Order: sequence, then structure tokens, then C-alpha cells
Amino acid sequence: MSDNGEMPGWTHVYSGKVRDLYVPTKLLDDDDSWTGDPLHLSPVVLVVATDRVSAYDRMLEPEIPGKGAMLTRLTHWWFDQLPDVANHLAYPLNDRLEELALPDVPEAVSDRATLCRTLDMFPIECVVRGYLTGGGWKEYQETGAIGGIALPEGLANGDQLPEPLYTPAWKAPLGEHDENVSYERTVELVGEVVASQLRALSIEIFERAAAIAEGRGLVLADTKFEFGADRATGMITLADEVLTSDSSRYWDAAAYATAATPELRMASFDKQIVRDWLAKNWDQDASETPPTLPHEIVEQTAARYRALLERLTAA
Repeated sequence: MSDNGEMPGWTHVYSGKVRDLYVPTKLLDDDDSWTGDPLHLSPVVLVVATDRVSAYDRMLEPEIPGKGAMLTRLTHWWFDQLPDVANHLAYPLNDRLEELALPDVPEAVSDRATLCRTLDMFPIECVVRGYLTGGGWKEYQETGAIGGIALPEGLANGDQLPEPLYTPAWKAPLGEHDENVSYERTVELVGEVVASQLRALSIEIFERAAAIAEGRGLVLADTKFEFGADRATGMITLADEVLTSDSSRYWDAAAYATAATPELRMASFDKQIVRDWLAKNWDQDASETPPTLPHEIVEQTAARYRALLERLTAA
């Protein structure tokens, strides 16, 4: 069965780069008058994390074995660490969902599937940076600031920032690039009250997660969150994958403190291995198909995902 193929009782409604979404087929069959987005019809959505991998906005081959299951397990683990933060998990089922008599989750995808309440998602990626690296480092070199927020002079790549920075992005429509925006722009997009709550909640979760990671010998350099409004209560709710290798940058704390080179100091537990290999072996020509990833690059990437999961979730 392909990830976006048929699953008994479920209808595939959307595929992103690395996740496929399904809604209960009976809801579509019972209401043939619906139009538009079926996610607005269904109170639940089955999110299936695939093993697909992307870089530089292109899908790559082959997939990273076990990636979807590892990201799903890590997201659920983080939800457990943040019990007071409302999240999109559908369980335990409320009376309305019990009445739906939802179909079973197919065993073939059970380790990478999450049954979620559908939310009215905010069009903002809530990025929090604790360290100067990646795109933030590039912007700092050019402007001395990140997202219009001025930083002290003389910072180096990988330095810890004076305090976590909230640098949001606008989630562009499918097929377009997300765009870094100012906090003031988020106020225009979602209103002052929601924008303020998103910023405060993002920084709070980041700081709590960073402390947990530190206790496991890890540095949480940066991450991004996505939130939506609960359709019944309006409560701001944490959604999508959370604090995973695909949404966050983690470093080994001991290596960060002692390594001789930036490459070793900031070796991250994610697909940076893939990005580095592509940068050396592909000119990112949009008209060309990206090269096939070598077996050793795939295995090394899977090992980094696995290492982070084990480091964080070990009892």
C-alpha cells in the first residue's frame, strides 16, 4: 500500500512533502453536498508521516527508512513532556468523536499515524532561535540582525543568543516559498491578541524543551511550531510535528563545548548530511532532477534521526 493510496475506511485528501492526510470515508459518503476542503467537514484527520525526504524544496530519492515512525514517536513523546500545553491529539475521544465510530487505523501505518482533531490553522510558522546558526547566521552577517531584531556585534556562528528570539514566517500557499515576516506582520495576519499569545507560547515551550534537552546532553539550537484554533473552544492548540529532527536543530552538548571546528561543534541530528551532500553534488538547477542519494548518505541520516530519538526518550 502506498502512503497516499487506499486505506479501508479512510479517504486520502492531501499530501505534503512528507505527510499524507486522510479523513473518514463515511463522512464524505454521508454528506454528498459538501464542497471545498474536506478537512473543514471532518472533525478529525489521520496524519501519516512518511519516510519521504526533501531538501532545497525538492523531493529526493530514496526515502529514509524508519523516518516517519521515528518522527511520530518523538512528537508524541514531546506531547507527554508538555501535558499542560493543549495539543491536537484526538484521544481521548469526546462524545462527538465517539459517535462517529471511527475506522481502525491500518496496522501498516500505525507506527507513523496520528489521529488528530482538525483545527483552524494559523498561517504562521512560529520560529524560535536560541543560537545563531543557519539562515539566522547568514542574515546576521548581512544586517547585524535577525528578523529586524538587532543583535550585539561580534557574534560567531553557533553562539548562544542573549535570549531566545521569536522570528516568525508566513506559511505560503502550496507551491510557494514561506516568507520570513516581522512580528508586526503577524499582528496583521491574526490579530494582536493571537499574535502575542503565539509568541509567548512559542518562547515558553522552547525554553522548557531546551531545559529537557540539556538534561540529556543536547543543545536545542532552534525550532519551529505550528498552532491552530480549536474549532469548539477557540483555544490555541499545538499541532503538527513538535521538536523533531525535521522541525528543530539539536547539537551534542559535549561536542558543542569542546569540538575544534564549527562542523563538528554543530553537527546536527537531522538531514544536514543530505543537504551537505547535495550542495557538493548538485547545482540546484530547477529544471534538473536531483541526484539519487547514495546508500551511505541515507544510512548516516537515518542513524542521526535514530540517535536523537534514543538520546531524548531513554529512561
